[in-house]
Amino acid sequence: MLLFRLRMAASTRVRGALPGDVGGIAAAITTGDRSAISQDALRDLRHSNLAHLLAISGLHMGLLSSVVFAAIRLLFALHPFTAMHLPSRSIAAAVALVAATGYLALSGGNVATERAYIMVAVALCALMIGRRAISLRAVAVAATIVLILRPEALLGPGFQMSFAATTGLVAVFSWIRDAEANLIPRRLRPVAAVVLSSAIAGAATAPISAAHFNTLAHYGLAANLLSVPLMGILVIPAAVIALLLAPLGLENIGLWAMGLGLHWILGVAEIVAALPGAQGHVTSPNSWVLPLLTLGFLLLVLWQGRLRWSGALMMTAALVLWQDNDRPDVLIADNGTLVGVMTLQGRALSKSKGAGFIARNWLENDGDGADQIRAAARWTAAKRSLPIIHLSGKHAVAQFTGCKFEQLVVASVPMDKDRSSDCAVYDPPRLRVTGAVALHQTSQGWHVVTARELAGNRLWNRQRKRGRDDQ
Repeated sequence: MLLFRLRMAASTRVRGALPGDVGGIAAAITTGDRSAISQDALRDLRHSNLAHLLAISGLHMGLLSSVVFAAIRLLFALHPFTAMHLPSRSIAAAVALVAATGYLALSGGNVATERAYIMVAVALCALMIGRRAISLRAVAVAATIVLILRPEALLGPGFQMSFAATTGLVAVFSWIRDAEANLIPRRLRPVAAVVLSSAIAGAATAPISAAHFNTLAHYGLAANLLSVPLMGILVIPAAVIALLLAPLGLENIGLWAMGLGLHWILGVAEIVAALPGAQGHVTSPNSWVLPLLTLGFLLLVLWQGRLRWSGALMMTAALVLWQDNDRPDVLIADNGTLVGVMTLQGRALSKSKGAGFIARNWLENDGDGADQIRAAARWTAAKRSLPIIHLSGKHAVAQFTGCKFEQLVVASVPMDKDRSSDCAVYDPPRLRVTGAVALHQTSQGWHVVTARELAGNRLWNRQRKRGRDDQ
């Protein structure tokens, strides 16, 4: 409770010094409080692939630790005695770990921040004992600790994207270091490192992000190249300065500098998001695409010798097979309140309002950028292409006179069996047993897949056997 009050007090002071979306973002990256960010700013950040800057994750934790580590080492280097006689690297790593721990507590300690803290802590502990901080072994240790503490994180996009980006960065820069290549002039190496880091992280996380969120930011690389370096050069160091000056009441000095960087990042997000085709939409992959893609990635990164290139072939095959994803012709909500029919223009929805969460998920999984109102406008044409009837509400069911043999009827209230005995009916009594339903049209008729079949027989979803009234 004390930490929560401290977080809210810090958030209020930040937003008092930096009003508007700049203050909201500053509060988000320092205390984890996103309540002051407008929906327009959030949309721009998502469409430009800069929304990850809001989450206190590996980028922020790594930058904070690096700033503190470098500052402490610089202080030790200012005097010959401390520079020559004290283990400055180990001490700096210990101080950076304390700073990271404080950042974890101040941010609220959500899952993404805990994961980032573990990764940073492993690297700093390696520095304290004289080991290499950045290596695939350190990544494996951090991943193991995260999975021991939170095994369910394995299936989440945060874990997958974080460790995909980290593994890709460590592997590529290790290859470059081992090759001892001097293809890039020394003065251009910092710029090349920034460009290469953004490209590697973007390429490693893009398929995972597309699989989970069904979107691609086409100009995300450019937006990140223009924004992420400023986080390390200006925003995070200014946040550290503001924290150090806060006890003296002078935190506005650091927050002012922090606001300059965040103004730039918001401007980049707004410009990039407004570009034509800034955001693309992709279909959800089949369940085996991501495992195949991950296996190929790990084989490419971990294996030694020519066999590693078979990993690239596996990744290419996964991306090609992603395109061969057959979406259901008909989707039925688990309570019968919404029906979706696939057409040449995209999925048509039976209602323009209501069941908005279900409608949004269906359209996103189809890779369809339309909203529910636009999708509902396709319904008239969809009813002509498929013999399907949706009855929403008691009045519609009461006026229904009967159906034909080939028709499919979906109702949001229980149906009278006498008027629906000649066709397939999905009403609440039946849907309570099946759950949501997906239908694929084949030459032999409808191939039906139910949510209950996919979930299996579990203690929490068992239903009584249907009686005669439920048939």
